[in-house]
Amino acid sequence: MGQMTGAVASVDEVMAELASLEDPRMRDVNERHGDDHGVNLTKLRAVAKRLKTNHELAVELWATDDTAARLLALLICRPKAFERDELDGMLREARAPKVHDWLVNYVVKKSPHAEELCLAWFDDTDPVVASAGWALTSDRVQKKSEELDLSGLLDTIEAEMKDAPERLQWAMNTCLAYIGIHHPEQRARALEVGERLEVLKDYPTPPNCTSPYAPIWIGEMVRRQGE
Repeated sequence: MGQMTGAVASVDEVMAELASLEDPRMRDVNERHGDDHGVNLTKLRAVAKRLKTNHELAVELWATDDTAARLLALLICRPKAFERDELDGMLREARAPKVHDWLVNYVVKKSPHAEELCLAWFDDTDPVVASAGWALTSDRVQKKSEELDLSGLLDTIEAEMKDAPERLQWAMNTCLAYIGIHHPEQRARALEVGERLEVLKDYPTPPNCTSPYAPIWIGEMVRRQGE
């Protein structure tokens, strides 16, 4: 089909283009990770670049409930245009891991409601929602930790990470590593907690990639920082 421009693209045109980009082999790979789409993400980003920012179209694409369309929506939306309750509803609908990840990282983190949502989601009874709260907390550990109780976070990680559901466990583990990497005064305890819990210790890690096992991750990043 002909290339669309942001000025004339309709939802139907975008959906038709996404359907034309569908690759059954890629869908098979993605579905193993819970992502029900078969569009190459590089090609998806190229579509987004061509469409440019179009918040109204993004809202319509999100409403289709199609995973590839939702990923595209997250690339062309205006993060600051969403109200707090809109973002809360979107997160609770975002069951595909990639949609959940992009929503948190590309949209919520740039929203003026990020800190409020972080607090609201952190203790949610839905572990997938709670994992978003932990992901936002990890971002604050890196960039804006003044109001965080790092010792208290380590207490919670120590008590709950070992038996947490997978997505929540991964987010807690990231927070543990970030505390160890970015806060030298907490590093010894973060390492000790990681070593004792052994979460992701045996995670298969490709060559030239850093293991997500917190003690290795912390050690490698600290070494790179020259600390």
